[in-house]
Amino acid sequence: MFSWDVLGLAALETAKISVPTIVDAVLGRTNYQRCNVRLASWSRRLLAQSRTRLEVEGLANLNPELSYVVMSNHQSHYDIPVVFQALGIPLRMIAKTELFRIPIMGQAMLDSGFVELDRSNRKRSLESLHVARRRIVDDRLSIWIAPEGTRSLDGNLGRFKTGGFYLALEAAVPILPVTIDGSIRIHRSGDWKVHKGQTVRVRIGAPIDPTAYSRPTLNALIERVRAEIQSGLPS
Repeated sequence: MFSWDVLGLAALETAKISVPTIVDAVLGRTNYQRCNVRLASWSRRLLAQSRTRLEVEGLANLNPELSYVVMSNHQSHYDIPVVFQALGIPLRMIAKTELFRIPIMGQAMLDSGFVELDRSNRKRSLESLHVARRRIVDDRLSIWIAPEGTRSLDGNLGRFKTGGFYLALEAAVPILPVTIDGSIRIHRSGDWKVHKGQTVRVRIGAPIDPTAYSRPTLNALIERVRAEIQSGLPS
């Protein structure tokens, strides 16, 4: 059963913000603030169309005046609008290169400041981290990365990759641990169904200072962030 009513509307909403973003770039008037407004509106409409109820805990841990490396678990494509709505800060993703090959949407993602990650090419992966650092330091955007690297098939937390932690060390900005619980019930990896009316709970943990760690102690930082995210999931 295909949920064309939701998936079709989601595609339409994505096109509605992608086309003007590309036009702005072609005309040399790319403006991240304008992109922020579009992304906020887009994510709000996607959650409304799927009748998703959002419960957010820990907003006091979030300072909207600061930039972060946001790290979360990854349960569903719906994590994207969920996180944009839950945090409400200027935010861009580090996303796999396949998403940037989607016509119109991929170009709009590049033009609006999203960061392409090609894991099959180590050199390009390192270049992506440099781009992400510029987004944080120069453009004052927060960067969101799912350190698992892919969506969970069952909601359990997978092994973390190291790239985002090196980024946090290089940019010297706090890591904001975020736990998403319930988005997998909306849309699961490999499934074409969108299940309406679900509740998604988002817990924002206390920021973690990566500068208290070093490259030799990176595993300790990874384990701390992983434990914080895991603690927000059902046991």
